[in-house]
Amino acid sequence: MAFDLLLKGGTLVNHDGVGARDIGIRAGRIAEIGDLSRAAAGEVIDAAGLHILPGVIDTQVHFREPGFTLKEDLETGSRSAVLGGVTAVFEMPNTEPPTTGAAQLADKVRRARGRMHCDFAFWVGGTHDNVEEIPELERLPGAAGIKVFLGSSTGSLLVPDEKGLAAILSKTRRRAAFHSEDEHRLESRKGLRVAGDPSSHPIWRDEEAAILSTERLVRVAREKRAPIHILHVSTAEEIDFLAGHKDIVSLEATPQHLTFSAEDYARLGTRLQMNPPIRTERHRARIWRGLEQGIIDVLGSDHAPHTVEEKAKPYPQSPSGMPGVQTLVPVMLDHVNAGRLSIERFVDLTSAGPARLFGIAGKGRIAVGYDADLTLIDLKRSVRIEESWIGSRCGWTPFAGRNVTGWPVGTLVRGMRVMWDGEIATPSQGEPVRFFGAGWATREADK
Repeated sequence: MAFDLLLKGGTLVNHDGVGARDIGIRAGRIAEIGDLSRAAAGEVIDAAGLHILPGVIDTQVHFREPGFTLKEDLETGSRSAVLGGVTAVFEMPNTEPPTTGAAQLADKVRRARGRMHCDFAFWVGGTHDNVEEIPELERLPGAAGIKVFLGSSTGSLLVPDEKGLAAILSKTRRRAAFHSEDEHRLESRKGLRVAGDPSSHPIWRDEEAAILSTERLVRVAREKRAPIHILHVSTAEEIDFLAGHKDIVSLEATPQHLTFSAEDYARLGTRLQMNPPIRTERHRARIWRGLEQGIIDVLGSDHAPHTVEEKAKPYPQSPSGMPGVQTLVPVMLDHVNAGRLSIERFVDLTSAGPARLFGIAGKGRIAVGYDADLTLIDLKRSVRIEESWIGSRCGWTPFAGRNVTGWPVGTLVRGMRVMWDGEIATPSQGEPVRFFGAGWATREADK
């Protein structure tokens, strides 16, 4: 047997368990798994002492292009992704112009192809104006599906009314994603914001704003028989409620909501400000319990960078959002080493889970015939996260100074060693993610 690339001596973490096996890669896809000690290859990677995971998929990032490239663009955001061990991302529609039509989606795909370091798909914003186009939009090549903002956040996309929500869900066939906060409650409570005090952010955007919106969303989704995905769940009340609706709802948690609590506003100030907010320890503990019980399906970073100067503005002039795609893997591996979740559960939350929920073709597991997307980690390596390591254009992270154990060593995208030991190793060659039952991206291996 001869391969283009051979990974030898590593420990695979996959859907069928954890164990020492070699991986042979040919034409960008996994060609063989097992004892390949006698095989030949154009390149051999000695993975002894490393764990090899299916490539990590981050299904919620904001890379800000077009319109806000002072904060980030598709190249810098994807550079940050692969430096953190992430092999594919789903990027959000709240750019300028927003991604709400076929032309805007095609423009993003054109900008991204061969320029992003990882593979990609783009969420299309659902609005009052594009309802009739949704059946076509969600099936276009490069489309991750439909994303709806029920509460205002960064950008102009907003569907605050039940009639608009029902119209969108009557048209979707793929699983639509939602930012779930009640806009009317947010508007009525703006007076609770305290100038200069970001710790008032979760008082303004309280748990009631989240659960009111989520209960309404689930009710309408049931009426329309539409599968839904709720992003960045932040409250204990939502976990308790959604546990009874797992036949129609999937959930995402972020490393931020699992790691920080309201006590951290005193130390981090506006750098901790995001929507929905970081809340008290009671909520963080319940999100962890939801993860342990299998109620939460995936992890997403909600990578939402702003410049240091923007975040330094006094609250509430400061924008909500923080970078996260590069720190998702090391922060969560530190939780693995602390015994809060198993490495197998981490894989399910970051590769198998996204593939299962969104119908991703050829990714999400280490299997013959699948794309050779692999995240290589050193579970024993301890590192202090420094801002000098951050590849994002924003150049900062709320996790700066945090010591973690477990570190991404290598990122392979379709058999290409894109990142190795903290350095970009291959020029950007990102391609659209393919989906079952949706538009299929063409590439040479498929012809």
